Amino acid sequence: MKKILLYCLLTGLTISTVFAQKDVDAKKILNQVSAKYRSYNVVKADFTFTYEDKQASTKDSQSGTLISKSKTNKYRVSIYSPDNATTEQEIISDGKTQWTYIKKDKEVEISDVDNSNESLNPAQIFTIYEKGYKYVYNGDEKIDGKTYQVIDLTPEDEKKPFFKIRLSIDKAKKQIYSAVIFDKNGSRYTYIVRSFTPNVKVPESTFTFDKKDHPGVELVDLR
Repeated sequence: MKKILLYCLLTGLTISTVFAQKDVDAKKILNQVSAKYRSYNVVKADFTFTYEDKQASTKDSQSGTLISKSKTNKYRVSIYSPDNATTEQEIISDGKTQWTYIKKDKEVEISDVDNSNESLNPAQIFTIYEKGYKYVYNGDEKIDGKTYQVIDLTPEDEKKPFFKIRLSIDKAKKQIYSAVIFDKNGSRYTYIVRSFTPNVKVPESTFTFDKKDHPGVELVDLR
């Protein structure tokens, strides 16, 4: 579960299929979401991540928090224990260096941030459609009295292991509520945004890993 979650966050939900086209209505909605997100300096999003393995009939969930400064490609993702009492994992970037920390292993991997078009980091999670994707608007749906606009994304690269991302966008707020990634092997990865706070005040130290705060942790430099 831990490795799967890190994999999904670091690969940026890459997917694949050949059926969708770039639809005018979908583009209009996505542009509204992107424009609103980019108007903020720093955002904080609390989310729930669920992994479903259809073949093994298993389902696991964890919660986490994303703090993102998209204009400078900085982010911090914290994944919590099942009881939400402690932080189990963190992915941190200052825009140039990325630290991937797993508390149980007492290890942090250090790598360069991948800024290529093949990569998508957590700071870009709300603007994932802008490069290399096709999209189609599938109408609206109501959940608990709220209206969500449903858009399917597919990449132009057909070699990826996923075949679809389904976004549900809060029609009133123009914010992404959920993202469901459909794997070719039948598995599903679901992110639900439980709260979204724009323009939060955080120190710059939020986007770096300080070894002094983590005594006994081994640094593994992969650069």
